[in-house]
Amino acid sequence: MLKLALCVLLVLGATAINVQSSIWTNRDQKALAQIHSSGWGKFILNYAELHMSTGGILSELNSEIEKLVGELEEELAGVHHEFNRRTDVHNREVSRLEQEIQDKERELFNAHDFYDNVLIPQRDRFAAQLEQLQENIAHNRQTLEQATVQRENDHETFEAEVAEHNDAISAIDECLQLLSTITAPSLAQIKKVQKNLTKIQNSLKKHNQFQIFVKVLLEITVESNFADQGALRDIVVAFNNLRVELVDSLNQITADEAQAVADFNAQVAQLNQEHAEFQRAVVVKNAEIEANATKIEQTLDLIDELDADLATLNGQLQAENDDYAFATDVYNSTVAEYNKEINAANQALELLNQPRFQDYVKSQLKGA
Repeated sequence: MLKLALCVLLVLGATAINVQSSIWTNRDQKALAQIHSSGWGKFILNYAELHMSTGGILSELNSEIEKLVGELEEELAGVHHEFNRRTDVHNREVSRLEQEIQDKERELFNAHDFYDNVLIPQRDRFAAQLEQLQENIAHNRQTLEQATVQRENDHETFEAEVAEHNDAISAIDECLQLLSTITAPSLAQIKKVQKNLTKIQNSLKKHNQFQIFVKVLLEITVESNFADQGALRDIVVAFNNLRVELVDSLNQITADEAQAVADFNAQVAQLNQEHAEFQRAVVVKNAEIEANATKIEQTLDLIDELDADLATLNGQLQAENDDYAFATDVYNSTVAEYNKEINAANQALELLNQPRFQDYVKSQLKGA
């Protein structure tokens, strides 16, 4: 290219022999003055003078310039082709990177959404469920402890009532035994019967349903001297009735105690079953919490990885755009330089084919 460019400068430089000659127009003089003012112009001027002295300058210069224009245009077409190819590569690369960036941004959004709207609410929900299970276990054990204490208290009450009933029945049996032997009761025997009635009254003072019987018997024994056999029989009947009531009451509280024991055992079994279920639920919930924590950690790692990938892709896109911008600048400057040389060659060709150029060459040769 340098050789061809020198040929252009050679032609233009040759015309700088005398820029003030009347043969040139003002426009020609300006173009020739620019060449004459350069070092290359002076060099070409000397070369042109030497070449013109051979007599073949016009035809050779014309041919060289035409060849130069063709080569420059061919090279410029190559520059266009290479830049177009680079542009295609750039467009494909930008399209690929933008698509990958869009995909990464979607993945990153989904990861954040999964973390914020699934994993964190799930973590909080699992924690609340575990706390509720622990409260259920505590309440279950508290209920069992309270039921056990109540059962012990109820059993103690039952045993006390059984003892009271047995004492009362024993006292009645003693009275009946004593009354069965009375024919002419003495004061000591009467006092003993009354003492037993007082004992029965004390034993049954917690049981209001028996107080009326005891009160009647006390009144009878106080008013009666047991001499009247009819009155004595009434007293014996009253004692027997009271004994039947006491035995029935004892049987009932015994049955109630048996039912209470059965109910307590059933409640204990149910509470223990619930406790075992709660414990199993705690194990399951702890496993869910651990799995949730692992998933949170993995998701945070994924978010960091996607952030890094996205930064890399954006960096690659920026680098590609910068590189293409530089290539575009180089392309534009190269095209401008080629266009400048092609225009110069065309100007030289136009000047070479003007009649006044040939006249000027002849005048220069005559002057020599």
